[in-house]
Amino acid sequence: MEKQTVIFRDLGNVDYQAAWDYQEKLLKENVRKKSEAGEVKDWKDIADASTKHYLLFVEHPPVYTLGKSGNKENVLLNDEELKEKNIQFFSTNRGGDITFHGNDQIVGYPILDLEKFYTDIGRYLRNLEKVIILTLEEYGIKGERSAGETGVWIDTATPGKERKICAIGVRCSRWITMHGFAFNVNTDLSYFNHIIPCGIANKQVTSLEKELGYKANMVEVKEKVKRNFEKVFEAKLVSEVLL
Repeated sequence: MEKQTVIFRDLGNVDYQAAWDYQEKLLKENVRKKSEAGEVKDWKDIADASTKHYLLFVEHPPVYTLGKSGNKENVLLNDEELKEKNIQFFSTNRGGDITFHGNDQIVGYPILDLEKFYTDIGRYLRNLEKVIILTLEEYGIKGERSAGETGVWIDTATPGKERKICAIGVRCSRWITMHGFAFNVNTDLSYFNHIIPCGIANKQVTSLEKELGYKANMVEVKEKVKRNFEKVFEAKLVSEVLL
């Protein structure tokens, strides 16, 4: 099967709301194209299937985001304390619970038409995990899955040492995805002290910097993530700069 082309855009450091609005815009454009084409059972056989795939990279100013099934009690600061610490908060429409986004973290937002890949959300989540697992492997770190806990972990078999390095939460509408993963690279982990990350108590959060013992090169890490995304999704990334 021919590789799918995915438009890659690195948006830099942008406000969470602006990135969310942009994702919604791209998702709605794809949903509209499907609606206009009418009821089609197999998009792979339709020459004018005009939906487009995107992979967005961003960093956000400090922000806590809560998934639609999450519990705000997992945020350990009240509204006034959040304001004092200059941390934003958003309730979102993605899956998952509470997480943190901040500087020196690679946040990846794939907007994919899964009908051109496979219609299986579980497989999609496992593949996002695999992208990060393969990236960690290039740094000599064994990334793992934890049963019933979406994301990428380290030392899952050692009670008390389990630590999460990448959170994942997505939304899907008519098989168009949005939201995605947050990979801690050189992230300030102290922000996680004010939440119960992903609603999972008594487990740690880590970063690539902490595991390596030195700051990672963000440009290098991004390139590895992009290459592994292409490998896992059998896709071709085409870089595009927003003007």
